[in-house]
Amino acid sequence: MISAVVEYRGWKEGSRCGYCASARGKVSVGMWAHSMTVQDYQDLIDRGWRRSGKYVYKPIMNQTCCPQYTIRCQALRFQTSKSHKKVLKKMLKFISKGDVSKVVSEEEPMDSHIEDVVSSDFAYKSESQVSQTELTPLNEDHAEGAENEDKDNVETNVKKVESGSLQIPVDKDAAGPGEPSHSSKTVHAPPKPGKGADLSKPPCRKAKDIRKERKLQKLLQNQMGTLEGSPLQAGHQALLSQNSKTPTNQPKSIEDFIFVSLPDDAPHKLEVRVVRSSPPSSQFKATFQESYQVYKRYQMVIHKDPPDKPTINQFTRFLCDSPLEAENPPNGPECGYGSFHQQYWLDGKIIAVGVIDILPYCVSSVYLYYDPDYSFLSLGVYSALREIAFTRKLHEKAPDLCFYYMGFYIHSCPKMRYKLTFDCNVIIEMMEYQGSH
Repeated sequence: MISAVVEYRGWKEGSRCGYCASARGKVSVGMWAHSMTVQDYQDLIDRGWRRSGKYVYKPIMNQTCCPQYTIRCQALRFQTSKSHKKVLKKMLKFISKGDVSKVVSEEEPMDSHIEDVVSSDFAYKSESQVSQTELTPLNEDHAEGAENEDKDNVETNVKKVESGSLQIPVDKDAAGPGEPSHSSKTVHAPPKPGKGADLSKPPCRKAKDIRKERKLQKLLQNQMGTLEGSPLQAGHQALLSQNSKTPTNQPKSIEDFIFVSLPDDAPHKLEVRVVRSSPPSSQFKATFQESYQVYKRYQMVIHKDPPDKPTINQFTRFLCDSPLEAENPPNGPECGYGSFHQQYWLDGKIIAVGVIDILPYCVSSVYLYYDPDYSFLSLGVYSALREIAFTRKLHEKAPDLCFYYMGFYIHSCPKMRYKLTFDCNVIIEMMEYQGSH
């Protein structure tokens, strides 16, 4: 029978805060977890605890300088925003067309969506000397503006009056022969920029709707070859009209962007592999060195660590070691529960790794690191969306698994506000009511 074995480390205060730069403002309590069931850890993170390697800690909310709230996203109800779609389309264009021309200057904030990052000076001398992790602030995911759609050009101050095939320009400041002055005549003047639609023009239509209508029209003409004015032609027109009115603004899901057929000559291939990190699977062992090199470069370029600081031991203890016991119940996900690395393989090499825990009710993100050469792909946001899609996939086999945990949210830290774009809810900690759950 699996049981949890933990070593209480007690109260810790006066630590440096990575969010507000306070030298001694962080206060927390922690324990060293030698082993732990996934259900035990699920109960802990629902009460404000998080893990870094095998160290499990909880901020003391009424004393720490920056209270940290556990947040989660309801993955089954999640809908992509315009900024999320922009990231998904960016990746799709890069893979299918090799298109980077429009995004190379749009570097994403370096620290992405995942866990409140443990700083690289996290010291492990021995299990008996383990100290609380130092948290590093995450950068803000700058809100991307809404996409521009169907803008009208600003017209000159003339009104076109159709008379047969003749168009007569009329000066709005002068009265025509035998007409009252313009002040007594209603004229729809072109709107000023940003003031609304031009009433002298028909309603705008999206280009994709027009293309869809033309494609259907051509298909009908080629297949039927009917004469103009015939009853059959009228039926086709009715079908065309009905098709043009089909709702086109239905929000696309993450899966609509991820699981699309790519052309055979696509310049790139992206594959996401889930490998168990604890206990390490054969696939994890085979890719350990390559994964570590990506992490080392990430720490050196993004966090400005010296070459000798992101060591293999630090990488292993922080991102590979886990107290969670692997569990594979028959009613659980095919990969089982526990700790995993979600590897992003582009053209046969690892470019990013998402460290995750799969628990009875959620997928919990621990950390993300990536090759800085691919910062233009907004891998932080992209991996969060992929992890939400992954949560949905796991839900098909494990119905209780329906949440996506994004680590802590710190309201006083502007760099955390990007997490709100994922429609996350704060889990209210009710320690006094534990006996009722």
